[in-house]
Amino acid sequence: MLLDTLLDVRRRSEALIEPLEPEDLGLQGMADASPPKWHLAHTTWFFDTFLLQPYLKGYQACDPIWSYQFNSYYDAIGDRHPRPERGMLSRPGIGEILAWRHRVDHALTHLLQSDDPALLSLVELGVHHEQQHQELLLMDVLDGFSRQPMEPVYDPRANLTAEVDRDADAWLHCDGGLLEIGHQGEHFHFDNETPRHRIWLEPFELQSQLVSNAEYRHFISEGGYQRPELWMSEGWTIQQQRGWQAPRYWRGDGPSETWQQEFTLAGRQPLHPDAPVRHLSWFEADAFARWSGARLPSEAEWEVARQHHGSRLQHAHRCLWQWTASPYRPYPGFQPAEGAVGEYNGKFMSSQFVLRGSCWLTPPGHERDSYRNFFSPASRWMASGLRLAR
Repeated sequence: MLLDTLLDVRRRSEALIEPLEPEDLGLQGMADASPPKWHLAHTTWFFDTFLLQPYLKGYQACDPIWSYQFNSYYDAIGDRHPRPERGMLSRPGIGEILAWRHRVDHALTHLLQSDDPALLSLVELGVHHEQQHQELLLMDVLDGFSRQPMEPVYDPRANLTAEVDRDADAWLHCDGGLLEIGHQGEHFHFDNETPRHRIWLEPFELQSQLVSNAEYRHFISEGGYQRPELWMSEGWTIQQQRGWQAPRYWRGDGPSETWQQEFTLAGRQPLHPDAPVRHLSWFEADAFARWSGARLPSEAEWEVARQHHGSRLQHAHRCLWQWTASPYRPYPGFQPAEGAVGEYNGKFMSSQFVLRGSCWLTPPGHERDSYRNFFSPASRWMASGLRLAR
């Protein structure tokens, strides 16, 4: 079963580059993004380094230069190529990378004849790690394509959040109290989702819907980007320096009514008023919430509301990642895994904010209510939106 899942995920990664031209495979639009070819190589390096080299007798490791190029942030493994310069790596070519992937897949089929629980746990981690990179690959392609005058289309069917149905907005009440959050059960989870622990919450309400494009356009028309009192100081400085006037991929200029289109993986599309607003930074989401007379939910409030209200908390999954007010910090009692793989989550627990839910680019089966995504507050190329709390 795990082998079938592994190979399905590995095949899906390769399918994601099928709509791309060869020239697209090395595209890196900004320092925070990575080229599609790099994502395919890095996820293969993960299996090569953490599974095949230590556990499969006789396995021939990849070229040490490849390990240098495709290591992401594992300092315990060794030096790595600078992240902003990944787009400079024209070699190895895509043919060599795909051949490497297939060699690794073949070796993994032999490795998975073992029933060692620790080994199987690492394989499962690698599967979910690759699913994360599938989502990132598509968000990075969107960023790179958006910077080109020709505005290439990745897939005409890829603009799914524009089709979200909206019911009447409602405020969902939660009594608060001493409550539990964190992953429970035997299914896979990342280490940052545990331990399950108690937390005190005052009574609160979450809005049943995500904030829409129409609502956000009203924020713009009311001078939301010109009112420093709505913004955190750092956010105000950044949006002034970078000239933010609207969400990342909106197309227009000046008054809010001129913002009529957005750039998507399906190319330039009409801006649907009822669709959830997307590609916002935490600073923008926080400013909108303050303008609305509300606030962003804490991640604990989001998880408790999901537990209590279930599907009434609409678009919790398969729509947009949702910013929370919670800084990314370890849960009480958190212990990172031993060895280099312990760097996977623990070393990022500063200067980031948590997002909850999942998005329309999240691979099926990868989402869960306890999932803790995290990005820096100025990031907005991701599929991020917001839900209000009070």
